[in-house]
Amino acid sequence: MTKYYEARLKKLQALLKKLDLDGMIVYQGFNTKYLTGFDGGTGDGVVLVSLNQARLITDARYEEDYKDRLPEGVDLKITRAYYEDAVATAQEFGIKHLAFEADLPYNIYDYLDELLPANIEFDALPSAIETLREVKDESELAALRLAATVSVKAFQDLIPFIQPGKTEREVANELDRLQKKYGAEKASFDTIVASGYRSALPHGEATDKVIADGELVTIDFGYYVDGYTSDVTRTIAVGQVSDELKEIYDIVKQANENAIAIVKPGISGSEIDKVARDYISEHGYAEQYNHGGGHGVGLDIHEGPAISPRSSDEMQAGHLLTIEPGIYLGGKGGVRIEDDVIVTADGYENLTANLSKELLVIGV
Repeated sequence: MTKYYEARLKKLQALLKKLDLDGMIVYQGFNTKYLTGFDGGTGDGVVLVSLNQARLITDARYEEDYKDRLPEGVDLKITRAYYEDAVATAQEFGIKHLAFEADLPYNIYDYLDELLPANIEFDALPSAIETLREVKDESELAALRLAATVSVKAFQDLIPFIQPGKTEREVANELDRLQKKYGAEKASFDTIVASGYRSALPHGEATDKVIADGELVTIDFGYYVDGYTSDVTRTIAVGQVSDELKEIYDIVKQANENAIAIVKPGISGSEIDKVARDYISEHGYAEQYNHGGGHGVGLDIHEGPAISPRSSDEMQAGHLLTIEPGIYLGGKGGVRIEDDVIVTADGYENLTANLSKELLVIGV
């Protein structure tokens, strides 16, 4: 595993050199984990990277765990004075032009800027590591495949539990139990279980609303396995639903499948979005599709590339995308269907293909 971290560090070092930078302080937890495997999280340490070495600076809580398992070229400094030691390390490493993440909190930026000597320039480098994270290596793809497999199994086991009279929260809690039964670590966001009129809320987190006969139920969930998350949505029917709701289900399903079918290297995020959005618009529901068509997934639930009308992001082999069109009819119900798709050298691999997209009707 350490070889993957070493390769990621080398990519960052090559980028720094190309930009005439000779070092970077890394603060955000997903980025420190990506580069070194350090799982402490944001605020529990920093990584100082030069062009030929790196140092994880954290405190004694993590010493035993990381003293012998950091990648080659990364050493460990134990201290509570993260930022003071980062400045000392920058001087020790001979860094003269130090970069920082553009989303570094201002108070930490200001403190570091005061600590740094006048001969070290200190500049923001927006989205550098985040862009590197978009293209997954083989270890990351393996974790993402496993996360998707766990999510599919858990959702399939959940189906018999969903019945009229259950609350949305009960369904969400049962899904959480099943995910962990199959090896998931934790949810990557609050599970969405939105039934009836609430299924027209794209981010309708589970409530104590009772699920009733004749309603659509949208379930959107993501769970971590080996540090990487899934992000899956399915909409099901409890009892017989109206013809209008059946119609929008069929439209969303076809829009989802049309968009997945064109995924390949070189295509843009806006082109993928357009295929799904145009299909929905052609059927008269343009105004009822009110969000982007998908996004990247990995260590974080929302990463690049973006799938949206304005996205110029170009797909590359190793990207993991969600494809998630939807239609939402206020006061009636809504449909969203979301799959996790890897961009491959010659097309795509749908990680959630084993989770049926035919309208599942429960209780009939």
